[in-house]
Amino acid sequence: MDRTPSAGAALGEYLRACRSRVDPVARGLPEDGRLRRVPGLRREELAQLAGVSVDYLVRLEQGRTRNVSRAVLDALARALDLRPDEHAYLLRIAEGVHAPGIRAATASVRPQTQQILDSMQGLPALVLGRRMEVLAWNALAAALYLDFARLPPAQRNLLRLTFLDPEIRPRLRNWDEVVRDCVAYLREDASRYPDDAKLAALVGELSLKDPDFRRWWADHRVRAQMHGRKTLEHPIAGPLTLHYQALDLRDSTDQKLIVYTAEPGSRSAEALRFLANWATDSALSEIPVHERPG
Repeated sequence: MDRTPSAGAALGEYLRACRSRVDPVARGLPEDGRLRRVPGLRREELAQLAGVSVDYLVRLEQGRTRNVSRAVLDALARALDLRPDEHAYLLRIAEGVHAPGIRAATASVRPQTQQILDSMQGLPALVLGRRMEVLAWNALAAALYLDFARLPPAQRNLLRLTFLDPEIRPRLRNWDEVVRDCVAYLREDASRYPDDAKLAALVGELSLKDPDFRRWWADHRVRAQMHGRKTLEHPIAGPLTLHYQALDLRDSTDQKLIVYTAEPGSRSAEALRFLANWATDSALSEIPVHERPG
């Protein structure tokens, strides 16, 4: 396996970004009276915490050092107080290797998976592939977002739609929170497949068209697990607060089942039931009378 030429640069960028986010006081470092020109740890402080020389850390951040030992990377992760997913990301980009034989991500879901989606009539659910591409969905997910079937497959990307679609973006009341997490998830995904041309094209398009994406992508935040909360103002159902959870589909490459739930007994649960009924009625209205059930 050959090391990618950009491995050192990627490691340096990530170390600098993580260093800028660490509170020196929280790491037990006393104030020495010197003015901090930039937020976060100074290089000498990180070097001290990780037990490496300042010169070695400078070479790491400038991308001039290769074959970094696991012990050094683990020490840097502890000093930077990285979460497990951030630590794993650090190790991957430090390796900077091309792994031969990686299967291409499948662009379809198993029929049984679609059957599961359709059976979840009271819960919006969809399947995301690599790059947050929408591969499958149920009727309630289409009612919550939009009718994905009316989009060309190349445009069925949840992150792209959230940033650029004029209907979806205004619905999210906590847009900043949700999309920052999505960008962090995309960066984690990119570390697994550094040669993914479609992912590079997506990053390029969003960087060109949206300054928020450019800023958050440059922030180098990483997130592996997808779960959280979305607060929406839906044009049909009104305000909803939904929790979402990603479940791995183990028999399919890079596919996750995303399920949205509302707090039982809440106004959001009532609104979700209303939206489910509306979606069912809308679907039935498109079926000729002689073909409708019952």
